Amino acid sequence: MKLDVNLCNNLKSIRTRLGMSQQELANIAGVTRQSIGGVELGQYAPSVAMSLRLAKALGCQIEDLFWFEEDLPEVEAILAGSAPKQQQSRVSLARVGDQWIAYPLIGNDAFRLEMIPADGETVAVTNAVGSSEPVHPYGLPTISKLPLASEVATQEHEAQNQIGTNKVQVRLLDDIEKLYNTVVIAGCTPVLSLLARATERWHPKLRIHYRFAHSAAALRSLCQGEVHIAGMHLYDVDTGEHNIPFVRKALTGKSAVLITLGVWEEGLLIPSGNPMGVKTVSDLVKFGATIVTHEVGSGSRMLLERKLQEEGVPLHKVKGSDHIVHSHQDVALSVVSGIADAGISTASIAAAFGLGFIPLHRARYDLVIIKEYLEEEPVKQFLSILGHRLVQSQLEILGGYDISNIGDIIANIS
Repeated sequence: MKLDVNLCNNLKSIRTRLGMSQQELANIAGVTRQSIGGVELGQYAPSVAMSLRLAKALGCQIEDLFWFEEDLPEVEAILAGSAPKQQQSRVSLARVGDQWIAYPLIGNDAFRLEMIPADGETVAVTNAVGSSEPVHPYGLPTISKLPLASEVATQEHEAQNQIGTNKVQVRLLDDIEKLYNTVVIAGCTPVLSLLARATERWHPKLRIHYRFAHSAAALRSLCQGEVHIAGMHLYDVDTGEHNIPFVRKALTGKSAVLITLGVWEEGLLIPSGNPMGVKTVSDLVKFGATIVTHEVGSGSRMLLERKLQEEGVPLHKVKGSDHIVHSHQDVALSVVSGIADAGISTASIAAAFGLGFIPLHRARYDLVIIKEYLEEEPVKQFLSILGHRLVQSQLEILGGYDISNIGDIIANIS
């Protein structure tokens, strides 16, 4: 049959996933191997009878094998971030307010690294010889040269100038109803990915799209209409307040609420046993310790700079202060692997990686939500799980979190 140029198929993909050769599929379907090859290469369209045989042989529906390209609808979306416009680029989609936002699936954003909700809590681990010792199995990635702070600042400035200016047409590859039922959250705490997974357990039709971003970048994305919720833990020295002064300054003409996740302990991650004997941030210089730091605009970076200033130590005096990592996990891995002697993170991350911890500050982590989004059903479903006892138990066993006020409205900003 003459090929319909609009007919698409994924016959080869399904066949190879099932471990079948072309000849094996041909034998089961009662067709020739050449016919299988021709269909896979798009050289001709199969007959109705052949399509039915192939679908039966592969245990799927005909629609899973063949479709018309023109059947896929398109929507106009705003391209988030600074990714270049390309003719074809993989994206995630969500409806934020009255517009579609497309999030490029490029680099690390193409993968979802998650903190998995626990099914239980171990009391003790008994090894082969009968003693009870903690076990910390994890792999260490190869970390190449980290970018300088000046490079990161330049990249952020360039990204800021491009955000919200790119409109793209997106061909949908999924049911549009699923895309509507999506909540987009930007933030830096791994707890957000944990909450995302927990929410999807109780609301299977709800999608949570978690965008990793430090506090200032998350707030900026919220202000630009790219996300429904921004997570942040910024401390204002002048007022002694967490987050509220920054939200008031950033939001113009919009109303928002701040809902707290809890208070976490921030401090220095150090090797287990503290071999250098570090007690304060000034000891980092005293003992010649190498650190890694977070990006400018992150709550952890601001904490380090503030504590160094209090002890009269310039940031550039600390070895490694120009080495930037982009997540709390990266800080821990840097210390575990010996790339760094210390870095700013949280008590829960220290516990997860079996590292030592020197507390420096108790920071409140809040979710900032534009008020109009509070009426949207997906956002309501996400917020509803904050009061669930089993979800709260997930946070409690992490350690380093005070969740006694989880779900409380901390402030109304208008």
